[in-house]
Amino acid sequence: MQSIFLGFDTSCYTTSVAAVDASGQWCRQQRKLLPVARGERGLQQSKAVFLHIAQLPDLFRQLLSALPQGAKVQAVCVSSRPRPLEGSYMPVFLAGVSHARMVADALGVPLYETSHQEGHLRAGLYTAGGPEADAFLAIHLSGGTSELLRATRAEDGGFCITLLGGTLDASAGQLIDRVGVALGLPFPAGPHLEKLAQVCESEHPDIPASVKGLDCSFSGAESCAMRMIQSGAPPEVVANAAFSLVTRTLEKWITNAVRETGLQEVLLVGGVSSSAHIRAHLRARLQKKGVRAKLYFASPALSSDNAAGVALLGRDRHLQQNTHEVK
Repeated sequence: MQSIFLGFDTSCYTTSVAAVDASGQWCRQQRKLLPVARGERGLQQSKAVFLHIAQLPDLFRQLLSALPQGAKVQAVCVSSRPRPLEGSYMPVFLAGVSHARMVADALGVPLYETSHQEGHLRAGLYTAGGPEADAFLAIHLSGGTSELLRATRAEDGGFCITLLGGTLDASAGQLIDRVGVALGLPFPAGPHLEKLAQVCESEHPDIPASVKGLDCSFSGAESCAMRMIQSGAPPEVVANAAFSLVTRTLEKWITNAVRETGLQEVLLVGGVSSSAHIRAHLRARLQKKGVRAKLYFASPALSSDNAAGVALLGRDRHLQQNTHEVK
């Protein structure tokens, strides 16, 4: 009989359910973006909660159909808050918590709670091949988050996270989405804007990067990009300039963090970090600069919001507490 652990994650823009086995080698996931009307730059929390509730049953049914025959669910884990901090809260996570609690109660298994951010880190470790050290730097880049973290592995399989720095205004993901929507692209705009950026044969560093110590800023970059659009700059040039700006910001951010903390392993997670443009150019720029940073990227499939990392955290915690029960 194969032991299975379920995960639920209902973030601001993605409904996700996942299952992993006790070995951590088998993983299945079902997820769906929340629909955003053309021209809109996001969703109100109340609307997002409604959409999660509407999408969860079908996604969970699809996940159940993919489970191995005779599999036994040992535990359920859910992201109940954005970050592992007291007072961290967003209404969207209530949708996942309510469904996860009902499933756990129906099956008579434990329910574990974690944070969305820890789920990102765990999914990153699952696919990136590192970091190997107990303490490492992590950068969380998503639609609403740009944070520089010091992460330490905890005994229960989770993480002790210290916020070292972040954006002083808009996030990198908001910059990308807002520029993309201004260019007439669908939301979320990241993949569409990157395809547009790839049309350019050379880099366009037209937007200055703003990094002060361990903090960064993107609101000035957004204003600059909007002026480029209003002045009639070719869409592909604007797109390339936006990705170039994010890459150069990360270069300065990582350089400062490595020098200040002495930590050299850096895990990058979140939807923005899935960009092939950012990955290739960031590695090249740091290598050229001689920064002794070892970069680890989550796989593109598990860079954006996902429940796989949440399921893995539930597995880790359950096995740690029940070492003689699960095979």
